[in-house]
Amino acid sequence: MMRMQARRLSIPDSFEFTPRVFPDHRGLFVAPFQGELFAETVGHPLRLAQTNTSVSRRGTIRGVHFADTPPGQAKYVYCPSGSLLDVIVDLRVGSPSFGEWTSVLLDGTEYKSVYLAEGLGHAFIALEDDTVMAYICSEPYNPTGEHGINPMDADLALPWPQDIEPVLSEKDTEAPGLKEALEQGLLPRYDECVAYYETLRARG
Repeated sequence: MMRMQARRLSIPDSFEFTPRVFPDHRGLFVAPFQGELFAETVGHPLRLAQTNTSVSRRGTIRGVHFADTPPGQAKYVYCPSGSLLDVIVDLRVGSPSFGEWTSVLLDGTEYKSVYLAEGLGHAFIALEDDTVMAYICSEPYNPTGEHGINPMDADLALPWPQDIEPVLSEKDTEAPGLKEALEQGLLPRYDECVAYYETLRARG
């Protein structure tokens, strides 16, 4: 099998992976996650603690979600069916790209994946009905350590399509903006995140 392609994204410690898709008369085959290449690219293996799947109607926005770091929760995300715009936000206080974001189109055609390290924020919008998102998490769900930023925060100005009516949960709608979360001390610290990444690389 030809190895997938890996690309660093503009937000430090986030990556895009593009696998080769093998279609035939029966359908297709694809390997969205390949552990050896992942470890070579990121510098350490991805710990599998939990896998999640969501199904969303068109316009659904989920996020911006992040977790206390360490240990945080790294995510490896792909879209098996439908299409979505995936957004990664640097929420690490002290990071050279703090408050910046990058986005990748994920769909059930190219099967691209994105990886975001611990401390980064994650959000997406479903571009069609019955869009499926699947992701691997490095840590299990921790309700006391999970947080959110309002995805409609004007300071973040995330790239949501103007022609799609957004559908948000009450929790995401009531989440603080970036400035408020900073003032409340909710955001991860860049130096602590980098130190944690080094411990992961040292473990191999």
